[in-house]
Amino acid sequence: MKTIYLLLLGALLWPAAGYAQQPAQETKAQRDERMQWWRDAKFGMFIHWGVYSVPAGTYEGEQISGIGEWIMRNAKIPVATYRSYARSFNPVEYDPEAWADLAEEAGMRYIVITSKHHDGFALFPSDVTDWDVADATPYGKDLIGPLAEAARDNGLKFGLYYSQAQDWTHPGGAKANMKEGEGWDEIHKGSFDAYLKEIAAPQTREILTRYKPDVLWWDTPTWMNQERADLLRPLLGLCPDIITNNRLGYYPGDTETPEQFVPATGYPGRDWEVCMTMNDTWGFKSYDTNWKSTEDLLHKLVDIVSKGGNFLLNVGPTPEGAIPQASIDRLKAIGRWMDVNGEAIYGTSASPFPYLSWGRATRKGQTLYLHVFDWPSDGRLHVPLSNKVQTAYLLTDPGKKIPVSQEGNRTTLDVPRTAPDPIVSVVALQFEGEPAVLLPPALNKPARASASPVADNAPAKAFDGDPNTFWTAGENDTSGWLEVDLGKPTPIGHVSIAVPWRPWVDRSLNFELQVKEGGAWKTATSGNVDGQGFSKTFPPVIGQVFRLHIPEAKGAPAVSELILFSPE
Repeated sequence: MKTIYLLLLGALLWPAAGYAQQPAQETKAQRDERMQWWRDAKFGMFIHWGVYSVPAGTYEGEQISGIGEWIMRNAKIPVATYRSYARSFNPVEYDPEAWADLAEEAGMRYIVITSKHHDGFALFPSDVTDWDVADATPYGKDLIGPLAEAARDNGLKFGLYYSQAQDWTHPGGAKANMKEGEGWDEIHKGSFDAYLKEIAAPQTREILTRYKPDVLWWDTPTWMNQERADLLRPLLGLCPDIITNNRLGYYPGDTETPEQFVPATGYPGRDWEVCMTMNDTWGFKSYDTNWKSTEDLLHKLVDIVSKGGNFLLNVGPTPEGAIPQASIDRLKAIGRWMDVNGEAIYGTSASPFPYLSWGRATRKGQTLYLHVFDWPSDGRLHVPLSNKVQTAYLLTDPGKKIPVSQEGNRTTLDVPRTAPDPIVSVVALQFEGEPAVLLPPALNKPARASASPVADNAPAKAFDGDPNTFWTAGENDTSGWLEVDLGKPTPIGHVSIAVPWRPWVDRSLNFELQVKEGGAWKTATSGNVDGQGFSKTFPPVIGQVFRLHIPEAKGAPAVSELILFSPE
């Protein structure tokens, strides 16, 4: 996965000048049919496994900073030394049926595993190299085929990650943060184009023809351009229904891939999938015990699905082939929740509500699923909905109806004072018509900014409800401000900030959200957006004009959406 690579795509204006649009090769109906299983699945297992699990984050007695599967690059380990680790990669505990069972028990509907990561090591027998599990390890046999079979036997879809550009072992493979042809070892220097033709293209053909994956997950298009992408892209025709992501290079693929964060607004109009670790690393790292809690992971799952996305949650097995027990425990706990509440996840669409102070919502037809993170201690759950409600009930007790009252734009549910689930309790609410919800007060309101040198990136783009458009200051600016006039005094108690994010573009900004009182600015809240997104609830303030003051930014200040919310 990416860490330190900065993709150079025309400085700030990547979304405008980046991937060309893929030529129309299918109708919308055909695309919808191809994508349907993936859109319904919502939850998948990512598996990062390879020779990097042997050093497990340590080289020459030193703990190497950064994620585990990048140890060869981060420590600049010589090729011969790194290849010697394969002699200790002997996954005798590997049980593909148990892995597939675990994914199914967790409520996951698909699996994606690294067939080859950036170290160039293949988990399958490759005809074009001996740097693979069959030739370089004592295990000596395929690891991918048995998992593909086990997954499909369990009714799961199966996908393969393939690092098409970065390869730190084979001559010519790309290396992050290095110019084309460079390297830290003479052995792996060479022609990138020769590498693509002799390794990447034939291996892509191998995995597509042997395993017929449902998903092909490219990664980090270092040194890629259209001509080079065109060498690989036609091979997708070997699996006509395959789903691919946006990381091949040049082409947008089928899915956006926000990494290690939940985007503040999702990606309306695009299919998208958050990939995330349970601790701080993708590949096994022996001393990384910073595990996310089950509560955190469940909240992230619900948050992602409520915004229309999928969650691809990672495990990093040991060189013996064991999934860490901490991962197993969390997946089983999520599975127990999914057993009861899965209907509020699978096959749902995004929430019609731009903001709910107590949790999230998903929708399936005329049913809203209210995922309550903060259960009301007074037993009254307020929903900003004016539609007529037919019935409401807890998923834990669907036979018992919840009393409902409605007044104006608010629906109130009289729920038990004790939450049915300590992490996320779900209320099903059946309603009539299309949801009538209150829009965020800053939507399409007049805006201005400290600078806006590009017409297509005017201040209004930060308030148009479309996260694919954005405001930006001048290219050389490192500070600035963005202002909106709500038209009348309005109470505001929550803010979400989305920035133009694409893989490998490192951008961050410090901010203060200010409200104008008289002729002065008063800070309502502050924080840091680290290139990913930000949401925060704060004590409500009343004002008409609000300003996002950005005293410091890495890269020119840019905001794709600044969303203000009134308390319910």
